[in-house]
Amino acid sequence: MQLLKRYLMLAGLLLFIHSAALAQLDSSFPRTPLSLPQYLHQVSTQHLGYAAQQYNVSIAAAGIESAKVFPDPQLSLDAFDNQHRKLQLSNGFNAGLSTTIELWGKRKARIGLARSSLEQSQALLLDYFRNLRADAALAWFNAMQQQHAYEVTLQSWQLMRQLADADAIRFHKGVITETDARQSGLEADNLLNVVYQQEADWKAALLQLNMNTGKAHADSLLWPSGNFEHLDRVFILQDLVTNAQNTRADAVAANAGKAVAAKTLTLTKANRKIDLGVTAGVGYNAEATSEIAPTPRYIGTNAGISLPLKFSNHYKGDLHAAQFGVKQAAITYEEVLLQIDTDVKQAWTNYRAAGLQVKQFESGLLSDAKKVLDGKIYSYKRGETSLLEVLNAQRTWNEVQQNYYQTLYNYAAALITLERAAGVWDIE
Repeated sequence: MQLLKRYLMLAGLLLFIHSAALAQLDSSFPRTPLSLPQYLHQVSTQHLGYAAQQYNVSIAAAGIESAKVFPDPQLSLDAFDNQHRKLQLSNGFNAGLSTTIELWGKRKARIGLARSSLEQSQALLLDYFRNLRADAALAWFNAMQQQHAYEVTLQSWQLMRQLADADAIRFHKGVITETDARQSGLEADNLLNVVYQQEADWKAALLQLNMNTGKAHADSLLWPSGNFEHLDRVFILQDLVTNAQNTRADAVAANAGKAVAAKTLTLTKANRKIDLGVTAGVGYNAEATSEIAPTPRYIGTNAGISLPLKFSNHYKGDLHAAQFGVKQAAITYEEVLLQIDTDVKQAWTNYRAAGLQVKQFESGLLSDAKKVLDGKIYSYKRGETSLLEVLNAQRTWNEVQQNYYQTLYNYAAALITLERAAGVWDIE
């Protein structure tokens, strides 16, 4: 009877310890399930960085209006009064209007440069979104992978905790030694620390989803609802490379950069040529009744032109800079095409390798590791094998599961990277 009470007290103590450990795990926090298409839609409409980048297009569009401006005319007015205390001389005023007439297509060149800059800004915005969408999708799959890793670690700890609790009872019965009972308890406690860290990693990944959707202070965390599925694709490598070099946003932006450099050179050449200054004016003199120099009232007009002397054209630094800019833009475009070719080929190779790795896991590696663990636990409970063999089987099973989910994530990441590199998107 006394022995039964001791077993009951021990079982109660173990249950209390188990419950206290579970109470410290916060896996029931408020969450909002979200599919990948829903999540990416929120990213495209609520991401703060993307919203800020869109203003670059608006600023470039405003630049076109600024480029259309004509030089402002200048109005001059002056008055005079030739009164003398003994003489009654004339008084009057002069008014003049002057302006600069831009020649050699300066205004047209400015507008052309502004329009090319707008096209480049639009392409850069598309490229920003291309990378943002890929990074956001990676974050979504990473959060899902972190959840699976947490669940695997939690299940492993629960299994080891149950084994440790059973070993404690078996030790009090005299079936196993104190060392074996203590060893299983240490393994369970060590796994619990891993669970705590894995939980933190999972929540950090979920917080990244909130940040991507502009919800840093949301009451709940976004939670990926889905799985690693529909990741198989059939791609033709050369088609991917050709399509990427023709349509990828950074290639379009680099090509637009060539146009911007060319328009900059055109405007620089135009600015080095002279403009025509035009003036016109009118003068009014009132009647002078002086006995010495009487003059009648009269109105005079004048007109003229002015031509600047472009001594500054002797220095050609701005012209040389624009010419070098054209050459630089051409080389940059070729470099982008080469980088695209490399990116697509590398991503395609990694995607194929990741697919083969997933198939290796699903062809029996997972099931074999689980069968080994179940067999070792069964034999251990019957006293036919050592605790060390159980622990080794447990670690192997954990590693296989963790590696499997990591490989699934790598497969999804490889697909995202390939489609990012190829300038296509069908992951939704």
